[in-house]
Amino acid sequence: MPKLGSLATRPTSPPRTTVPPVLGQEIAVGRRAAPSRVLFGPHVTHLADPHHPRALSDDHVAHLRARAAGGAGVVVTEVASVVAADHPYEDAPLAASCPAGWAAVADACRPFGTLVLAGLGHAGGQGSSAYTRGPLWAPSAVPDPASGEVPAVLPASGIAEVVAGFAAGAAAALEVGCDGVEVQAGQHALLRQFLSGLTNHRDDAYGTDRALLLVEVLTAVRAAIGPGVLGLRLTVDELAPWAGITPASARPVLERVAGLVDLVVPVRGSALTVGATRPDGHTAPGFLRDACRSLRVPGVATVLAGSVVDPSLAEDVLASGDADLVEMTRAQLADPDLVERVRAGRRVRPCVLTNQQCRVREVRNPRIGCTVAPPPVLLPRGDAPVLVVGAGPAGLEAARTLALAGAAVRLVERADAVGGLLRDVAGLPGRARFADLVAWYRAELAELGVGVELGAAAEVPSDGLVVLATGGVDRPGRGVPIAAAVRDGVAPGPVVIEDPVGDGAAVALAERLAGEGREVAVVAPGVLVGPGLARTGDLVDAQARLARAGVRRVTEASVVGFAEGAVTVADVVTGGLSSWPAAVLVDAAPRRAPAVAARPGLVVVGDAVAPRTVAEAVREGHAAARELLA
Repeated sequence: MPKLGSLATRPTSPPRTTVPPVLGQEIAVGRRAAPSRVLFGPHVTHLADPHHPRALSDDHVAHLRARAAGGAGVVVTEVASVVAADHPYEDAPLAASCPAGWAAVADACRPFGTLVLAGLGHAGGQGSSAYTRGPLWAPSAVPDPASGEVPAVLPASGIAEVVAGFAAGAAAALEVGCDGVEVQAGQHALLRQFLSGLTNHRDDAYGTDRALLLVEVLTAVRAAIGPGVLGLRLTVDELAPWAGITPASARPVLERVAGLVDLVVPVRGSALTVGATRPDGHTAPGFLRDACRSLRVPGVATVLAGSVVDPSLAEDVLASGDADLVEMTRAQLADPDLVERVRAGRRVRPCVLTNQQCRVREVRNPRIGCTVAPPPVLLPRGDAPVLVVGAGPAGLEAARTLALAGAAVRLVERADAVGGLLRDVAGLPGRARFADLVAWYRAELAELGVGVELGAAAEVPSDGLVVLATGGVDRPGRGVPIAAAVRDGVAPGPVVIEDPVGDGAAVALAERLAGEGREVAVVAPGVLVGPGLARTGDLVDAQARLARAGVRRVTEASVVGFAEGAVTVADVVTGGLSSWPAAVLVDAAPRRAPAVAARPGLVVVGDAVAPRTVAEAVREGHAAARELLA
């Protein structure tokens, strides 16, 4: 077995550039100085201690400290409700329970000079009554499009309580060492609901002047924190120009509060467009750049948010003056050391914009993660030789982790290039960034000196250390396997895709084929195609894209026959049969695990165990390396 010794560290190499990156430069924010121009924004994490669900835990502290250590100039804590009646999700922080956690975060980040802002907010009608068993409070009794819950109208006494809650939370945060606060008037926010004609139908002063509550809150918070940093996260486009907030209507609001705030983060989206604030790879990165440029107000530092995940884009934005800072939250989930790596001219692990592991505001309460980054774990040293068979995501991560620890790694791949199914998936709509991940692994392995043998089928030895990452096998007799259809294309004529799982692969292939002018139908057993996309926030948008592309969606159905240029489909509710022409049947069912004889020293990972997502494959590859090292 590998020899154990000191903890493994990443090898160093000479910097690749002599030009100091703009994103790594210090910048004044209010009366404080941030050590870089990169902000790590507030997000749901589900990192709370179950015994103290509304407080910030040690895991919250470690999560933010890692980004401060990696060079983030500003970190914003998970948004805390300013009144107890607001309980938007099970372990949502409550400001009254957060001072100890805020203090711990401030202490943890202080050695790096990172500014710590406490996130403060109120979800209003986008909250939940499941935990308080009381009413939701909102500007008007407008049902939430997602939950259907109708809120109660917030009375004058409730408005006063909200203003006082923001002020009290802000004062407490500054008292325990935070540099300031960020007030939430973004997508999931009562303050946005007051600003919007979609949700504010009041006939009192707060309806006549929809910005009044925001002004009152910011005035009270400024009085509470004095010279501390006051940030504002503000929706500037609800994508509903008939009644919602638009960049044109947001401009007067920003000018009105400019004397109160030091930092503004323009965002977009509303309860009607939940996926718009943090879209996946179907939306070009930096989508708010034009709006950010047009909304700049003198004396207020402006932050570009919105899928800013590439250092090159961030550099261009900052150098052009379109923004003063960039929010790179998902990029720093993929690589906590992003800023320090850019400063040193090193590669950054790319964010692939899938939202599979970082969009965790859902009923399962999954802990925050990243599709491409395994959990940070200290690795023991190990110099034993290890054979890794298969260069898909699981095998690539296993090889990289083992090499980082000092093992002599030999990686064998039967194809003519590394990447496995990642290379094929990268050719589908919205998934092009997986090619960046493959390129990153290829460069990492080359730098680490991993021997890679392509176009070779490895015989698994009967002894020694082996990671088997050969992938799964297609089920026979059900048409063209989807992996082959993605990689090699399909024959001419109408195409039917059978999608019994709904993980999104069939949707992506249907989009690509329809874009090529093909006649395409997707058959799914549920009421929607691609239901797994709900976890990434793309389910609704995917249905719209398929409809626009002319893809036929056959739901509550199953393919029961395919022969002589026709497919037969059964209604899973009534059993009724129907058929229509089909030249090709694509089988989008998951692959099956091959039969593997277990033995000591052999670890099987990825699709060779069971069908895996990219995130699961990466985690298993990392875990396999740790197992062999230990």
